[in-house]
Order: sequence, then C-alpha cells, then structure tokens
Amino acid sequence: MLKNYFTIAIRNILKHRIFSFINIFGLAVAMSICMAIMMLVADQMMYDRYNPDRDRIYRITTRMVDKNNKLEIGNPYATATLPVRDELLNNFTGVEKAVRIMRGFGNNWLELEPSFDVNVPISGYFVDAEMLEVFKYELLYGDSKSALVNPYSVVLTKKAAEKLFKEENPLGQSFKVGELGIYTVTGVLKDNGNKSHIAVEAFASISTVPGLVAEGKLGKDLDNWYNFTMGWVYVVLERGKTPHDIQLALDKIYVDHFTELPNADTQPVKFSTQPLMSITPGEMLNNPIGPFMPWMIIYFLMGLAGIVLLTSCFNFTNLSIARSLGRAREIGVRKVTGAARWQIFIQFVNESVVVALFALVMAFGILMFIKPHMLDLAFARALRWDLEGNYFVYIVFLLFAIVVGVLAGLFPAGVLSGFQPIQVLKNLGNTRLMSKMGLRKALLVVQFTFSMIFIISVIVLFNQLQLFVNIDNGFDSKDKIIVRTGEADKDRVKHELLKYPEVLTVSAASHIPAAGIVYGHGFKKQLTDSDWLTMNYFSVDEDYLHNMDIELVAGRFYDGQAGESNRNFIVINEEAVRAFHYGSNYEALGQVIINQPDSTEKQIIGVVKDYNHEMFAEKLGPLALMFNPAEYSILQVGYTGNYLQAKEKVEKVWASLYPELKSDIRAFDEEMNSLYDIVFGTLVKVLGFITFLAIVISCLGLLGMATYTVETRKKEIALRKVLGSSNQSLVLILSKGYLSILLLAMALAIPVAYFINNLWLQNFAFHVSVDLLTIALSVFVLLLFGGITIGSQTLQAAFINPVENLKNE
Repeated sequence: MLKNYFTIAIRNILKHRIFSFINIFGLAVAMSICMAIMMLVADQMMYDRYNPDRDRIYRITTRMVDKNNKLEIGNPYATATLPVRDELLNNFTGVEKAVRIMRGFGNNWLELEPSFDVNVPISGYFVDAEMLEVFKYELLYGDSKSALVNPYSVVLTKKAAEKLFKEENPLGQSFKVGELGIYTVTGVLKDNGNKSHIAVEAFASISTVPGLVAEGKLGKDLDNWYNFTMGWVYVVLERGKTPHDIQLALDKIYVDHFTELPNADTQPVKFSTQPLMSITPGEMLNNPIGPFMPWMIIYFLMGLAGIVLLTSCFNFTNLSIARSLGRAREIGVRKVTGAARWQIFIQFVNESVVVALFALVMAFGILMFIKPHMLDLAFARALRWDLEGNYFVYIVFLLFAIVVGVLAGLFPAGVLSGFQPIQVLKNLGNTRLMSKMGLRKALLVVQFTFSMIFIISVIVLFNQLQLFVNIDNGFDSKDKIIVRTGEADKDRVKHELLKYPEVLTVSAASHIPAAGIVYGHGFKKQLTDSDWLTMNYFSVDEDYLHNMDIELVAGRFYDGQAGESNRNFIVINEEAVRAFHYGSNYEALGQVIINQPDSTEKQIIGVVKDYNHEMFAEKLGPLALMFNPAEYSILQVGYTGNYLQAKEKVEKVWASLYPELKSDIRAFDEEMNSLYDIVFGTLVKVLGFITFLAIVISCLGLLGMATYTVETRKKEIALRKVLGSSNQSLVLILSKGYLSILLLAMALAIPVAYFINNLWLQNFAFHVSVDLLTIALSVFVLLLFGGITIGSQTLQAAFINPVENLKNE
C-alpha cells in the first residue's frame, strides 16, 4: 500500500509540475533557513564539549545588589573578585580545583630577543598553573604540570608560536611584554580543533603578578575583594557535589565580606555559578571572556525562521486545496470503488511528506548557497562559526522534513478526504470548497500581516542605521584618522606627524568615542555622600578637546606643560554635574571627588558639554575625561585635504619609526560606521532576507488563491463577458476580494509593527520614529508584490476568449 501511495505521489508531482515546484520551493526556502539555525545551535553546543569534566566545571559570576541584598542592580557579570578562588579552596569542601584568569597580560606588544627590535601584538591572560589541567589543554611542547608554575613563564598557542618564532623550536625562547618584564616560553598548546569559549594566544603564570604589583606595574587585584572586573574564576566540583553546595559557600562568602563594608562607597555583590556548558549559548552577561552567543539571539533567529516556516506551510495548504479541483473526480471514483476516508487521508499526507523530502533536497542546495553569506556576517566571524554538519545533524534534518511534511499536509488531507463522491461525480461546481475559504483567507491575512511587519521593521532598522552614521555626536569625526598605537611611543609619533602641513592636530586617547568600548569607574563626593556613582571614563591628553571640537562649558582643560600633575585633576560632562547634584557647571569647579578602585582624589577643573560617547546609548550618561598616558592606545589625527594623501603621510611616519610592525590606520568615520554596521547592518541583512522570503512565500499562497478563484469562476467570467462586461470590470471583480485581504493585513500589521519598533527604539538616546513615510513605503511595497501576483491571474482570466470556457456547455 505504501508503495502505491509513493507511486501516486510521484505521478501527481510530475503531472502538476508548476504547482509542485512552487510548493517544493516554498518549503525548501523555509526549511533551509531552519536548517541553518539548527546548524548554528549545534555549532554553539560544541563549545567546551571536548572536556570530560565539563559537567563539573562552573564559572563564578557576580551580581551587584543593593545594601539590603534584595534588589539586583543591572546585568550580572561573568567576572568575579579573584580572592574568591583561595577562599573556596581553603575554607570550603567540595571544590576539587579552582583557577583564576586575570587581565593585564593581553593586548600588549611583544619585543623579541635578542635585540627586542621586533614588535608583535598578542592577547593573553595571567592564569593559575592548574589552568591547563582544568580545561584539558594538550601541549605540543612542554610539560602541562609545570609549564605555568614559575614566574615569568608563558604558554603559547601553536599559531602564536609560529607568528613569533616561525619554524624555530619556541621552548626556552624569551620576549619582552611591554613594561611587564621578560617571559620565557615553557609550553606550546596543541591545535587539536577543540572549540573553547576562551580564545587567546598566550597564558602567563599568575605567580608573576605579586612581583609586578610590588614594582607598581599592576594593581593589587589578586587580593582586592571589591574589584570584580579584573578576572574570571572557574571551579571544578568534587564528584557527587552539586551547584547548590557551592552556592551555600558563595552565600557564606557574601556574609563574611560584604555584609559590613569597609567604606560607604564599596558596592556589595553576590556570587552565583554558571555551568561551563551554559556559557555559549548562554545568559547575556557583562565582561565576557570572549565572544559568545546569547540565547536571546538564538530565540530571535528561531522566531524568524519559525514565522517563515509557518508562512510556507500556510502557502502549501492554500496551493494544495487550489490544486485539488483537478483531483476531485479521482477522489470520488476512489470512494465509490471502496476507498475509506482514512486511506485517502493517509495518501494525501504521504504526498505532503514526499513533497517535503523533495524540498529537503532543494533546501540542502539553498543552504550551501546561503552558508557562505552567513559565515561572512560580522558576529559569525567573531563566534568562529563553521556550520559543518555531522550524521546526527543530518538525521535531525530528515526527521524535521518528515514532521514539516505531516504538519503541512494535515489540513489539505482532511479537506480533500472529506469530498462527497456523489457531488464530485455529478458536478464539480457543487463541491463547496468555498466553505473552507474563510480559513484560507485568514491564513493569507496572517501571512501578509507578518510580511507587512517585516517590511516596516526593515525600513526602520535601515533608517536607524543611517541615523547613527549621519548623526551629530557632539564631536567632530570628519577629516580624522585613527592610529592604533599599542605600546608605541605616542609622543614620538605625534611629534613626527605634526611636521607635515597636511596634519593639523594630533591627540591621544584610551579609546574611540561612540564606538562600542567604554570603561567605568566608581566615583563619590568627598566625605559628604555615602553613595557612589559609576561614570564612564576616557583617558585623554591635553589636545583632545581641540582636536575633537568638543565644547568646554566651564573651567579649563589639561595643561600640556603640567605633565604628571594633570593626574590630580578631572574633567566631567554636564550629566555628571547633574548626577552629583552640583548647582551649576561653575559650582562643580574646584570640587573634589574620589576615584575607585585606588581611592585617589581628583579635583574638577572643567565641564564639557554632553556628547555621545557610548555606542547605542540609552541616554547620555555621566562621563569623566582623565589624564593617564599609560592608558593611551590610539592617536586621532586631524588632517586637511585628501584622505588618501594624509593617510600616506601617517603610514610613512609609522614605517619610519616601526618598520617591523604592521600599521593599523583607518578613517575615523570608517571605524565608527563599521562598528554600527556589525550590529544594525547585520540585522538589516538578516531581517531583509527573511522579509523577502516571507513576501515571496506569501505571494505564492496568494497565487494559489487566485488560481483557485479563476478555475472555479471560468464559466461565470465567460458569461459576464458575453453579456457585455468589460475586461477592466472583470479584473476588478476578480481582484477586490484579494485587495481586501491585503488591506486587512495592513490594518492589523501597522499598529503591531508600530508598537514593536517603538519598543526597541526607546532604548537609544538618538532614534528615528515609525513615521507616515515609513508606513506609506511599506504599503507600496506590499501592494506592488500583491498586485503583480493577483494581476498575473486575473488579467489572464479577463482577457481569455469566452468561447474557450463555454465550448463544453
């Protein structure tokens, strides 16, 4: 019986090639998107799976709470105070191992021995000696048990070792790391293809840190209970222990160290655990150790894919019923000759599954086409997607296709198997499929409602991207070049650049404003205020305001002749003045505030006008501009004339000073625009593609409805034409029902789209609105696609010779 069902299914697919292709193509497109999302989730689930102890490893996370330990403040942090590691190992049972991963070693430039004249950038962390054992790193060279025991020892990845030492044996080689001393290579990690959420080039022994602290090169963060941003802590539980056991220990630590705070400006925190396998995909946390995929992004993508798949199934339903007109007598004959309804029902579900399997084959082809484009997305590169399938994934794809086929075929099979044989054999026109038209129209309305929401959202996203690109941020980014300097001598580079007439100004800063990177410190009023205020801060030099054309509304800026004494002062913005409750900008001048975590006093000498210093800022928050040359990492070069000529001069200076070091030079606007494009550009591309697919699939469903109408009203159309109806009136008669579907979909979609888009737009200090022009453009796009689809059938029916439809009467 099943063989006969499959034979009939194949014959009907081949007999109705156009309808079958539309059905298969619609399902294939939707399935390919769903399959891509499945591969993405499967890819992310492979992170850290290689570790045999993965179910016993947890990361300690930090949650800021109020003074009463009742209200969590802000998002949790992936980082934790580093002393919690020793506290857990020494005072609590149940923790087998624990490791710290501390900032401070990475983002430095290495100078290779013997001459220290070759500079190479590197990323890495200070870690405990057990790091290699906990995360099961295998060494190509060296001993994993002793590689990170001694101070000033470092373990490199295979790629980093090749970058530094080419084909030489790296063991025993030395290099200088900025101002952090000379390190010796004691191990090289094997590149075995394992995916880890920790992506670095070097691990340095954390036993080096006390010496660096004593020399004043690093802060006392290993022993600082109140700095929870300097590193990460991971624990391995003893077998048989649960996260609940470790949580009890962490709660005890809170009581011991945060119930009675050493001073009023210290922020209480609580610790919790995050399983290793829940890091990516995982919860959205601040201070991640590397790129990760939040579940909210996966849910968003799955939601989009689900909508497209649902739309495709609606389309399959409509087209299947439209095509059923040609099979009504076949069903009647089968029923008269003894076929039961359930047998016909199974036959049509089987046909639907066969169509879905054909769609699966086509979906693989579409997936191969879209996969390179997905891998080229900015966040895909950051997450190191490979989207390579395996046998398990392919089995899931097959089961997925069967499930889609069954679900898509249930409603058409129920309708078609319910035909009454006497009616269909006596007269096809008496078969009242029209009783199901209400549901089918409702499905079309839902399809086009989704399409309209997508169209409006894509236009709003695009407009928001253009706003960010063209907005006045409150500083001058035009005719500026960004030079990433690392450990280079900024003053020397600046001096050489200013020799060229094309270079007007040069200033140094820790990072780029409004470009996605912010640093924050806690500040409080001296003596008078028990509450502390978190302010973003930039480290800048004395030429920063002039170069960036930022307005100084009160006081003065840093004095280039004052040198290190500038460290005693601070410049804040107007929002910080309001946050500290100073009466006016001028009243803030001369006030002293305390800077955490080093508790140094800073005197306010100036107030700048608020400007956009954060990327995608919800509002313009308080800001501090501080003088700290050690944190400068970029030069901002103002030029006159042609960009390429100015860039050539900058590259010339760089090559003359650092011939062995590759330059990192970009236009300021290009740097900012690329960062906005990573987020909004990616969303526009993804949502735009999904929108296009939704419109196409919806129009295919509309095509099925129009085809059905034309088939059932051929003789009516012919009679109207014989009785004098014009072609225009016939087109209107045939089209008005579908135009009402489009108008109803618009009426439903516009308020929903308005609400959804305004919801996320309110998160930004600068945002567009869902205006009449956006809605009008969306209406035009939907009517254009819908009109073309309807017209392709109604025009053909209206202009056909009536004799063709009446000759059998």
